[in-house]
Amino acid sequence: MKEMSANTMLDSQQKQKHYGITSPISLACPKEIDHIYTQKLIDAMKPFGVFEDEEELNHRLVVLGKLNNLVKEWISDISESKNLPPSVVATVGGKIFTFGSYRLGVHTKGADIDALCVAPRHVERSDFFQSFFEKLKHQDGIRNLRVSIFLAFNCVLMFFFFLVSSKIDLVFARLAIQTISDNLDLRDDSRLRSLDIRCIRSLNGCRVTDEILHLVPNKETFRLTLRAVKLWAKRRGIYSNMLGFLGGVSWAMLVARTCQLYPNAAASTLVHKFFLVFSKWEWPNPVLLKQPEESNLNLPVWDPRVNPSDRYHLMPIITPAYPQQNSTYNVSTSTRTVMVEEFKQGLAVTDEILQGKSDWSKLLEPPNFFQKYRHYIVLTASASTEENHLEWVGLVESKIRVLVGNLERNEFITLAHVNPQSFPGNKEHHKDNNFVSMWFLGIIFRRVENAESVNIDLTYDIQSFTDTVYRQANNINMLKDGMKIEATHVKKKQLHHYLPAEILQKKKKQSLSDVSRSSGGLQSKRSSLDSKCLDSSRDTDSGTPFNSPVSANKPKPESPPVGETERNSAEPATVTAEKPLSVPPAQGLSIPVIGAKVDSTVKAVSPPAVCTIPTVVGRNVIPRITTPHNPAQGQPHLNGISNLTKNVTAKRSHSPSIDGTSKRLKDIEKFIRLESAFKDSRTTEDRKRKSMDAVGGESMPIPTIDTSRKKRLPSKELPDSSSPVPANNIRVIKNSIRLTLNR
Repeated sequence: MKEMSANTMLDSQQKQKHYGITSPISLACPKEIDHIYTQKLIDAMKPFGVFEDEEELNHRLVVLGKLNNLVKEWISDISESKNLPPSVVATVGGKIFTFGSYRLGVHTKGADIDALCVAPRHVERSDFFQSFFEKLKHQDGIRNLRVSIFLAFNCVLMFFFFLVSSKIDLVFARLAIQTISDNLDLRDDSRLRSLDIRCIRSLNGCRVTDEILHLVPNKETFRLTLRAVKLWAKRRGIYSNMLGFLGGVSWAMLVARTCQLYPNAAASTLVHKFFLVFSKWEWPNPVLLKQPEESNLNLPVWDPRVNPSDRYHLMPIITPAYPQQNSTYNVSTSTRTVMVEEFKQGLAVTDEILQGKSDWSKLLEPPNFFQKYRHYIVLTASASTEENHLEWVGLVESKIRVLVGNLERNEFITLAHVNPQSFPGNKEHHKDNNFVSMWFLGIIFRRVENAESVNIDLTYDIQSFTDTVYRQANNINMLKDGMKIEATHVKKKQLHHYLPAEILQKKKKQSLSDVSRSSGGLQSKRSSLDSKCLDSSRDTDSGTPFNSPVSANKPKPESPPVGETERNSAEPATVTAEKPLSVPPAQGLSIPVIGAKVDSTVKAVSPPAVCTIPTVVGRNVIPRITTPHNPAQGQPHLNGISNLTKNVTAKRSHSPSIDGTSKRLKDIEKFIRLESAFKDSRTTEDRKRKSMDAVGGESMPIPTIDTSRKKRLPSKELPDSSSPVPANNIRVIKNSIRLTLNR
């Protein structure tokens, strides 16, 4: 009898539907102990509000039903105003679709609802943002209605609807059909025909979400596992697509791939297998839920064989719906390092849980971010009004990954870890502005061999970032008086000036328990990273940024000595970012403001202006050198990285790391005077040769951007590089950050 039962189970497993691009790793069914662990997992998640009760779910359904009726009324009115026949007006239709966490069934209490308004071909996008916007304004239950351009690189209507306290983000797409029926299926690729790119992007959210649900063997088990993984990622500070970690759809695809590999497993087992699979994944091999499908629509898709920029993605997770895209192009070297370390720690913790040595609450403990690093950069965004602050913080946060990329390209920095959580700033330090937000970046500096100390200048990295933000704000007419960015280097012992004691003490208390219970392998990796770090016993950064008002046509003084901590900035001018300068930056000189109007003596030693627009993290076009890994270089080891991305970003030389700085300065100043006198009569090659002679015969690497970059990188990533830093009367904060690290 037992033999017949075993044979029956074996036959059913062989007949089971195959999911994914490979066969399953295991078809084992859950045991009684697996169900017990799953129930314990549910109990551990309940205190965090990840489950909505029935009443809240019904409220959301009522709200979406009312919104769907409003859309149909609006489309009918638009059709009448455009003189369509009454028979067409009666059947024109219109529909609201949902996507994201709500459509997947894993939304939490009070979570936003991502929705899509689908209209027929005669309804224009301008109608949606004008007449439908006005219609929503006159609805009683709607408040805080506004248009945003930051979500998914598309214009979005954001508002709060009655009955639910959560926000609704509504995007728009019109299809090339005359009527929109209630049973419309957006998974059909033919719906994309004859659509513009904005409509395709809007439709992509729904198409990807629906495709994910069709590619998992058990939807309920998938949802419970995804809830656990998303909660873990948020608690561990690695849930943010905007900041270079993973967003909701990326986590969903990783969980879906785990479900494909273990189709019959319980949620508790799947959480463990999730960490097992992706702690050992050989990045940058892509994660695929199905084989990419060909189509005759000729839309751009992720394909490293065709698109050179796709080859530099560090952690590709490919959406299953056409056109296939990489949902993780924001991931940087640092964020991938942090996430891989978290995967390994999650595996160690779940091993203990399934062995009965611990419980699920340990998996959900927050990290010890403020005790983890010796050095931090505090990034502050402030505005004078609440409305301006809301817009300003959104823009600054969307560009922090640019700052991370700048820091990663610094030859002395091994890791730049941004904490996704923002904190309210100290209003006493910002008396002009009452609305302040802060972000913290943990920094690991690389050990320099055979050097007792090293001077590091982060001024260029910071100012390149701030110029990018100001340029973007100016391009979209957002920049207003009172909007400021400040960046400050602080050591761990100085954090109490920025954060309340309860936060630091709480983190410290948790970190001690974390250290005592962590696995040996994780501790050795953490130690290996810290061993490359230099202790900072002398720090020339005063801890306070320098505020410099914009002045009209004020010449910039000559560069100050290395130890100087403050520097006046000149008026931003309309110098384009593509214009290269002839001489590489000399070590030991402060970096001038990007795009600033300077005299010839300072301009000659400025960094090339082509570097003022940093390449997007994950789409860097700086050529890679595929040399073997050298431990002395201080690069953190990543599991499974191919030679293609071993050296992901070219390190840029900023600061003096050898003695004899004063002699170099004298030689350079002498050369600058010669350069200025004969500037117009020499060729570019002559100037480059002179610069090499002046700095001792060694040419320093200068990252250059390929002229074909604009063709490869879509406009969604960075503003136009030719746009000047805004030259108006708005006060701009410029920062000079220099520090000395001792062994």
